[in-house]
Amino acid sequence: MKIRFFAVLLAVLTIVSCGKRQVSSYYDAGTQFLNTEADGSITVRASGQGRNAQDAIEQAWKNAVKDVMLKGVEVPGNTFLSKPLITEVNAEEKYSSFIYSFLADQGEYLNFISTEDKKVGSTDKARNDIQVRRVVTVRILRQQLKEYLIQQNIIKP
Repeated sequence: MKIRFFAVLLAVLTIVSCGKRQVSSYYDAGTQFLNTEADGSITVRASGQGRNAQDAIEQAWKNAVKDVMLKGVEVPGNTFLSKPLITEVNAEEKYSSFIYSFLADQGEYLNFISTEDKKVGSTDKARNDIQVRRVVTVRILRQQLKEYLIQQNIIKP
């Protein structure tokens, strides 16, 4: 009797564990550092949410660029690459009109990202009844972005 009970229990647990993995669409780990390149660019993992997959991916790209500009991305060794490009206090509020237009759909931010580091199958996917979430790998062309911000008089050289 006990053996039969444990056999059924084991079978049920096996079937349940093989089921579809449920991932919360709302969890955001922020932008995570993956790699640096010799040209000053950094490769990161970023998440985004949207009404469909493409919106979620574009939001992830925007979140990555915004974090590099305003929050910084923690790089091992806490090098200068960890620091945000705009270091002023209340920078997001002070430069809000620039940031909103820069990060608009099909905005200038697209000139400062690259998806060449993306590997097949590296995009994490989650969905609920309201939105889609994607976690993507993206390279931020940090040095070019810094030069652009200098040209726009957002930061000083």
